[in-house]
Amino acid sequence: MKRVVRLAMVVALTAAAVAGGRGGGWAAPAAITFGVLTPLSPPGDASAGQLISRGAEIGVAYINGVMGGVFGPKTSCGLPATPVRLAVEDDSGTPEKAVAGFRRLVTESHAVAVWGQFHSSAMLAAAPLADELGVAFISTQASAGDITGKHFAAVFRAHAIDPDRARAWVGFIQAQGWHKVAMLAENTDYGIGLIEATKSEIAARKAAIALDAVLFDRTSADLTPQLLKFKAARPDLLLNVGVGTPAYLIAKQAHDVGLFPQTPMLASYDFPVRPEYWKNLGPGGNYIVFISYYHPKMALSTFGRWAAVEYAKRYHDTAIYANLNSFGEAVIVAEAINQACSADPKRIIAQLERGRFDTWIGGAVTFPRAPGLAWHQWSPPLLMLQYTTVDETYDQAPILYPPPLKTGVYTPPR
Repeated sequence: MKRVVRLAMVVALTAAAVAGGRGGGWAAPAAITFGVLTPLSPPGDASAGQLISRGAEIGVAYINGVMGGVFGPKTSCGLPATPVRLAVEDDSGTPEKAVAGFRRLVTESHAVAVWGQFHSSAMLAAAPLADELGVAFISTQASAGDITGKHFAAVFRAHAIDPDRARAWVGFIQAQGWHKVAMLAENTDYGIGLIEATKSEIAARKAAIALDAVLFDRTSADLTPQLLKFKAARPDLLLNVGVGTPAYLIAKQAHDVGLFPQTPMLASYDFPVRPEYWKNLGPGGNYIVFISYYHPKMALSTFGRWAAVEYAKRYHDTAIYANLNSFGEAVIVAEAINQACSADPKRIIAQLERGRFDTWIGGAVTFPRAPGLAWHQWSPPLLMLQYTTVDETYDQAPILYPPPLKTGVYTPPR
């Protein structure tokens, strides 16, 4: 009963903007709450969660400082300028905590929209609740196809989708002339989905690629049996499909058994751009190839540049994709509220579907009701970079793929 009452309060509060309308008698709340649901503790990728949370904090600073809050004189809404605040919940990268965290954000913190998801299994678990409560839920870095493929009414994604990831690395493998590929993937929606997407892409291209894919339990601390098996098979490439600690574990233990870097390794996402990468792996992390969604030499939009400068001032570090994408989602939600002249969660969902929004990398973001996996989907670029020197910085790493953005070629260990 308490949950129902709390939810009714949220709806009544946010629907007041619609009832008051342009210049009506609506009294703005002290602040409108945006929610972030992200992994901040194990077994989730807590480093990713911290980066996403920091990006959200920068987003709120931009909305309240540069935009002057939502509504206000920079819009035609005729409503009082209203600041936004941030409520954050830790999902630990687990489905059950994601569901509980989403419920708390909406029914207790009164969040009108939620983003920050990193783990696909956690996102998929909470997605039906987003539909039930009628509150927008935006994926920040969760990429399983079903997130958009199931056509949830309230679920959106501003991140890469796994079939596109598989398409990119199969293209890269063909460009390199490699034919024998090993794949070590965690037993989550992310890992299982990427195995299936890679098999489908190989079949669709009729590519001369033999894929040996092995699943592992994400809680496992010893992957040497699988890695020794791969070493004996002498593949042309090892695909590292671990997330968080397992990704580092694969890299370290592959190095320890003499598989990597003699056999090239391609990491399935951008964990090597994080500050802790070289601290965790040292020289053992050199020569890795990894997928990224941004390179520091790529142009940012006006407010993307603002975010990068503000992030450096606040955290004394360089902003990376996780920060910038979370920042961008905060601004997208604010823009949707301004375009709809309402903070009613259902009107936010409707505006996300029909609106066009600025983003950190330039161009327009849209979330159309498109068929298949493109439902409510916007994708960033997909790049493949390589480190070739110990302690190399992110901006120095050459882009190996795709060809139009290529700045270097794969470098084998010396």
